Amino acid sequence: MYLADEAWPDLESYFESESLALVPLGSTEQHGPHLPEGTDHIIAESFARAAAAETGYLCTPTINVGVSPHHRQFHGTMWADAPAFRDYVESITRNLAYHGIDRVIFVNAHGGNVEHLREVGRRLRDDGTMYAIEWMWDESITERIEDVFETPGPHGGPKETSLIQHLAGELVHEDRIAEARDGGLVEFDEDTMGKYGATTFYDAIDNTENGVLGDQTDASAAVGKELFEAARSNLCKLCEWLADQPFEALTPKPHV
Repeated sequence: MYLADEAWPDLESYFESESLALVPLGSTEQHGPHLPEGTDHIIAESFARAAAAETGYLCTPTINVGVSPHHRQFHGTMWADAPAFRDYVESITRNLAYHGIDRVIFVNAHGGNVEHLREVGRRLRDDGTMYAIEWMWDESITERIEDVFETPGPHGGPKETSLIQHLAGELVHEDRIAEARDGGLVEFDEDTMGKYGATTFYDAIDNTENGVLGDQTDASAAVGKELFEAARSNLCKLCEWLADQPFEALTPKPHV
C-alpha cells in the first residue's frame, strides 16, 4: 500500500489493524558521469514499494534529499544540513505515530543518512513514541556483493550501477561507464581514506576526481536484478519480524 495513492477513508482500516510503516530515504547528489543524481532515492523507493507490495505494509512518500554536503563540489548536488534533516525526519515520523504507527523501517540508500537516522530512532524510542530502525540494502547482502564484484565501491560503483541498470536503465549513460572507472578511484584501502586511525578526508572529491569509486565495468542489469531480489527478500523478512514483536520488547529497558 502506497500512502500517497490512497484516499483518507481507505487508510482507516490499515491504521486500525497494522502498526508498521516503511519510510524510504535517499539523496539527490552526484553519482559520477554515468548515473543520475537520483540514484539513491530511486533505489530506496524501489525497495520500499516492492516490499510494501509483497507484504501489504504501508509505504510513505520518499525523502529525496539527504545529508550530502560531502558531494557539494559536483554540479547539482543538493543536501540538507544534518540538524535540519534529523528534525524533519523525526517530525514526519511522528506524524505516523499520531495515526497509530508504532514501528518504522527507514528504507535507506544513502550512507550519509545512516548516523542521523539512528539518532532519530533513538529519540523516538527513548520517549516511548515508537521503534524506528534504519535498513540499508547493501548491508543486508554484503557477502553476495563481495562475491559478485572485485571492487564494489561504496559510491557510484558497480553495485549501484547494476541496480540502476535494472531499475531505471534509461537513466544510465552506458557510453560513460568506462570513463567513470578511469576517472574515479578503482582501488582503495584504509590508507586511502585516512592515516594512523584518523579519517583525513571530508569531501568525495578529495579521493576521486569524478566522484565515484570501484570498477563500474563489472556492472550489469542482470546482476542488479539478482541483488535487488536478494535484498528485497531480506527487507520483507525484516518487516515480518518487526511486525511480530510485542511493542514492550522494543522499548528501552528500565534502569538497573
